[in-house]
Parts: sequence; structure tokens; C-alpha cells
Amino acid sequence: MGKRDYYEVLGIQKNADEKELKRAYRKLAKKYHPDTNPGDKQAEQQFKEVTEAYNVLSDPEKRKLYDQFGFAAFDGKFGAGNSQGDGNWNGANSGFGNWKTSYSGFGEGGGYREYHFEGGDMDDIFGDLFGDIFGKSSGQQFHGGFGSGSGQNFHSSFSGRAGAGNRKGRDLESEITISFEEAAFGCDKRVTFDGSRKQTLEVHIPAGIDEGQSVRLKGKGYPGSNGLPAGDLILKVHVAEKHGFERKGMDVYTTENIPYTTAVLGGEAVFRTLYGNVKCKIPAGTQSGSKIRLKQKGIVSMKDPSVHGDAYVTIQIAVPRSVSPHEREILKELQEARYRAAG
Repeated sequence: MGKRDYYEVLGIQKNADEKELKRAYRKLAKKYHPDTNPGDKQAEQQFKEVTEAYNVLSDPEKRKLYDQFGFAAFDGKFGAGNSQGDGNWNGANSGFGNWKTSYSGFGEGGGYREYHFEGGDMDDIFGDLFGDIFGKSSGQQFHGGFGSGSGQNFHSSFSGRAGAGNRKGRDLESEITISFEEAAFGCDKRVTFDGSRKQTLEVHIPAGIDEGQSVRLKGKGYPGSNGLPAGDLILKVHVAEKHGFERKGMDVYTTENIPYTTAVLGGEAVFRTLYGNVKCKIPAGTQSGSKIRLKQKGIVSMKDPSVHGDAYVTIQIAVPRSVSPHEREILKELQEARYRAAG
């Protein structure tokens, strides 16, 4: 069976621009890459096919030759990459750095494979691919290793040419869940990271952090190339709910019950806050649904520790389910007195 047209392989039109070409290749390379299809020879062959097509069409000169002469332009006289039957597949002189796949003589189930990528745009493309495949994990356990349990190793090297592969390491992103109190007062968390080496990190969560905000750990992401700095570890914070408390920005809202006698006559009531119980004065005639403001009893500002939000207590009148005969008589007298006053 002969080769398929390169444009057909990538699923693009002949007038596709560089952005469309790269987008199509990234999608197909991710779909067929051997690390996402272990042991699938057909996917491996398709991966070679789409990469060969991309190597030609992404080079303006090679694309021009291909459009004019087809596959005849690459019969060995133009230095294009090829597929060989000895188990080595080379993409040399592609304009995107050199890379090859090599195989050992072990059986399919326990075979050893290595993928080597060197420099250029290939670093961007495979960085995106392996960032999606390996770069994210949830909770407080991070897994960034490329060879665990699969019998496959991934090696990334850079050629050292001026401007090729010289860049800061990629950031590692993950998530962490903390309690309502930990978000309010800050805390220290220990997280374990399995990357090129296993390490346990102490992460400080600042007081006042809110749902969806992130903590950045400098230099704890993927290593840079050619001595450039490593990327950062970015932890997106999720805050667990706390029963009876609701946060809105720096303010905290709660609901408390008070006796109907206190609501009528006034008095004192004890309310819960993040900082402990607080005794408050209740004005006579307080209505159900009214709010009492407790200044500086909310969340601390992340920018200025001397600034706090407020706590707001919504009052509900607690009506007893039953009363004693004596209380009933008193309430009847009160009711009659109210009627006489109204009449």
C-alpha cells in the first residue's frame, strides 16, 4: 500500500496556514503517541505517518517541493527523513531538531522503548503533549514521572544550538483542598511530589485565601533546559464548607436563634464567630430576619493583616413548641393587654 497524501494524513486543506498545521499535528500526535497507546503497533505507525507529514509540510521549502513534485521530491536527493526497516526511525534535518525512536529485542509485553527529542519546535509540541498526559494530578499527591509501571522511558534532550531548546522549565499545576478555618487563619501543608526525584514540600497557605485562588512555589515545577531555571508549582486552592458559616469576600455570615422573650424585651445573646463566642446586646423589639454586625470578626485581608472583614448574624426568633400552664396564662394576659391597647 502506497503512502497517503500528507495533507490527507493531517486532515487539512492544501492552503492551511502554519497555525492550522500545528493544531492538526498536535491533535493527531497526542491521539496516536505510543505512550498513550502502549503496545498498539497500528497507532505507532500512524504516529510516524503524521509526524513525517508534519516534518515536510511545516518546512516552507520542503512543502514547496512536495506541492510541486509530490513524494518524488524526497527520494533521497533532498535529505528528507524516512522510515527504515531496522527499527530506527529518524526525523533528522526536519527543521525542528533531530529525534528518533529505538527499540530493544525484548517481547512486546516487556519491551523497552526510548523516545528522544532534540530542540526546536518539537520541544513546544511535545511539551504540550506530555504536559497534558503527565503534568496534572489532583489532591495532595503529585505524579510527574514518565516511566512508572509501563516499561517505557521518556528522555528529553536539547541540542544546544542558539535559541533551540533553551527555556525555563514548564509550570506544574495541581489542586489542594483546605478547611474553612485553614483558609481563614492560614496553615502549612506537606505535599509529596514524584517527579525526576521524590520530594516532600512544605507549602504555606496564607491567611485569608479564598476559593479558586492559587499558591505559587517558585522553582518547584519541571526543570529548565541547559541550566535555565525550573518552572513553578501552582496549587489551586479549594475551600471546604463549614456548617452554619458562609463567606462572601472578607465577610462571614451566620444565622442564630434567640428566645422570643429576648426579642421582645431585649437582653443579651451569645453568638459564634471564627474567633470564638461573642456576647451581644439585643435591642427590645428585634424582628426575625434582622442582622447584627460584628465588626472585625470576618476574614483577614491577604494584603494587610491589620484589616479584617465583618461578621453578620441573621436573627431568627425561637418559638417554643410547648409552654407550661403558668407561661400560657401569662401569654394570655399579655395578648389581652395588647388587644385592649389596640382597641
